[in-house]
Amino acid sequence: MVAVVTGAALGIGKAITEILLQNGAKVVVLDVNETPGKSLKEDLDKQYGQERTLFLNCDVESQEQIKAALQKTVETFGGIDILNESEWKKTVSVNLTGVMKVAYLALEHMNKLTGGRGGVIVNTASIAGLAPVLCCPVYTATKHEVIGFTRAMAVVSSGFSRACLLKTAASCCRTQGGPLRALSSGGE
Repeated sequence: MVAVVTGAALGIGKAITEILLQNGAKVVVLDVNETPGKSLKEDLDKQYGQERTLFLNCDVESQEQIKAALQKTVETFGGIDILNESEWKKTVSVNLTGVMKVAYLALEHMNKLTGGRGGVIVNTASIAGLAPVLCCPVYTATKHEVIGFTRAMAVVSSGFSRACLLKTAASCCRTQGGPLRALSSGGE
């Protein structure tokens, strides 16, 4: 397995790099901080061997530098296994776009002004919507977005007449035996 880790010279990125190496991966260390990046590469080479790591100075705000770094990764290790564009797009599609589509389509049937009975929309988020899950930034972003979307729906629905109000709530999973949390509500 070949992993590419951004911001890998220090902190969490460095810790992720070490965990990946401990589990047999080859790791490309991308970082704009060249001195700590090269130092990390030297330390990792001593521990895991030169053939397991590659350091590339890369500013992730530069599309050209990212393209060059990924090309060098493929040339060096034959491919990339942990970056999968379709997976992050699927996460966004399911966790955010899907929630929004269902909510708006359900509104067409629930709206009292169009013959519906009103009701409650409950969007399920995650504890990741409250605090970042460091290994899952896209998942975390989508869950923050679900909470924001639900809160916005609550505010918007309170501005309509009582005839078409809906209650909305975003809930997060129970953690360590704690209660479910309702993050926002609106409507009647």
